[in-house]
Amino acid sequence: MKMSNDTYCVVVRGKRTTERYFRDQHGWLKVSSRGREFRATAEQVLNHLLPALSFAERLNLRVTVEHYEVPYWQTLLEEQGGVER
Repeated sequence: MKMSNDTYCVVVRGKRTTERYFRDQHGWLKVSSRGREFRATAEQVLNHLLPALSFAERLNLRVTVEHYEVPYWQTLLEEQGGVER
């Protein structure tokens, strides 16, 4: 089982929102609930995730980590029919 950063996707789900954080071939990427993509440093990703983890119960957030056998960004490319972002 490959356990590198790019094989994981962190998903934060709220009542009306879902955000995904994952690492692709260029660095960290946040995908908002509207599908907008934002580049981020590792520090920025932690600055978004740590409060969500700390206050998840109070804010009715669910934070999950999904593992994939191949890098998550490759999984997305396959789902989109091989179209690179």
